Amino acid sequence: MNSERPPDASSVAGLVLAAGKSSRMGRDKALLPFRGSTFLEAILGVLHGAGLVRIAVVLGHHGDLIERSADLSRVEVVYNPDYEQGQTSSLQAGLRALERPDLEAVLLALVDHPAISEETVQTLIAEFLESHAPVVIPTHEGRRGHPLIIARKLFEPLLDLSLDQGANSIIRDYRESTLFVEVEDPGILLDVDEPESLAALGQ
Repeated sequence: MNSERPPDASSVAGLVLAAGKSSRMGRDKALLPFRGSTFLEAILGVLHGAGLVRIAVVLGHHGDLIERSADLSRVEVVYNPDYEQGQTSSLQAGLRALERPDLEAVLLALVDHPAISEETVQTLIAEFLESHAPVVIPTHEGRRGHPLIIARKLFEPLLDLSLDQGANSIIRDYRESTLFVEVEDPGILLDVDEPESLAALGQ
């Protein structure tokens, strides 16, 4: 694993969305056990280990419980009062919280993808800093996964979305200039949404 921090990684912030109700899982995905910690803490450990200095976590459903139960001491906690209106509201809350002039992009991670690797995150950041592509998406064996990097030029259109529109409606507009990065990390595809996928995840 490459332990070197990518150059100028401070211009990229991490954004973890963990505000949903986890209805299909039946319990908070952020607090599910994974490799000796929780989903949320595992993801944060990867982002910190990959060199991201500034990270925001968006909470909503059971936000107080998650904040008490997980170690969020090194991140900015953002509460989304509109979390029941969908993921777009959480993305917008996070973008607003992270906004500052020197921010070039956010690395967007979802709490139900806990098995991503530091190397993958480092690779995505390095590819963005070299290319400045509007969107950087990892692929594994040709399949697209998470996390992804969204450049600053997309922030305004994403913030202008109505809450019934998904971020993909904006990302699709940039498909021709999107950078797809093949990685040897099946964790980018592991979306843990229900008990069956949790059992398949293993530890």
